[in-house]
Amino acid sequence: MILTVTLNTALDITYRVPVLRPHASHRVTEVGERPGGKGVNVARVLAALGHAVTVTGFAGGSTGRELREGLAGVRGLTDALVPCAGRTRRTVAVVDERTGDTTQLNEPGPVVSPAEWSAFQDVYENLLDSVSAVALCGSLPPGLPVGAYAGLVRTARAANVPVLLDTGGEALRRGVAARPDLIKPNADELAELTGSHEPRRATQDARRRGARAVVASLGAEGLLAHTPEGTWRAVPPARVQGNPTGAGDSAVAGLLSGLVEHLPWPARLARAVALSTATVLSPAAGDFDRPGYEDLLTRVTVTAEVTAA
Repeated sequence: MILTVTLNTALDITYRVPVLRPHASHRVTEVGERPGGKGVNVARVLAALGHAVTVTGFAGGSTGRELREGLAGVRGLTDALVPCAGRTRRTVAVVDERTGDTTQLNEPGPVVSPAEWSAFQDVYENLLDSVSAVALCGSLPPGLPVGAYAGLVRTARAANVPVLLDTGGEALRRGVAARPDLIKPNADELAELTGSHEPRRATQDARRRGARAVVASLGAEGLLAHTPEGTWRAVPPARVQGNPTGAGDSAVAGLLSGLVEHLPWPARLARAVALSTATVLSPAAGDFDRPGYEDLLTRVTVTAEVTAA
């Protein structure tokens, strides 16, 4: 069983419009609605890959109910979300059908009380007894301490459960110091953490700050991994156009599934890049195109890099 934690779950709403123009009224051609938040997206991809997965975090209000109803239909996924008094946030993605560009609007999320946070920590500790790995994903909702993920990392380490951290800003800085097994920042998050815009130097610095392994997401340029076993760059066979929503979460699912399956790093990275690219190609945000994924998996290029001492 794999556990994904999404402290700031969301109901993801996608609008498609022929052309997105500022200061104009738009006729929406298609509306999509589904459970979301980074860890929820990761869990859905893991379940599609055949892994048993449990989702926890917070859910509240009418949007929280809709989110849980949506999760109920996902085969292989167990809902262990903790109720909260506030309303689960919505995220709105507006897709310009002419260009393929996506504009994202993210609500902040519900205010979590100290009692709700304490209840979640009890649930989290109990779940760690029966899982093989845990992913801590996404933003922190209002009310939680900025060191929340750092505490959850330490709890997982104390339970001897491998932990992946995928967040940004101060939550990432605090979390890295707790020594997670893996972090997966994007280029901007990595630069903010280390002060370096050069990916190789930045991934090395992130490891020195506490992460056992660092996999940096570089958008269309793929992934750069700096690990105790070596350094690799993995790139898709070609640039693709589509909706990037959830692509990074699919990469996390690829890395996490590879970890629990004990795949070597090059195979983990190839899977992560193939899943991420297949997610961009999918017409539904957060899904991945399975035939595309299987084809891409054979064509992702993974090369070892020499890292200066």
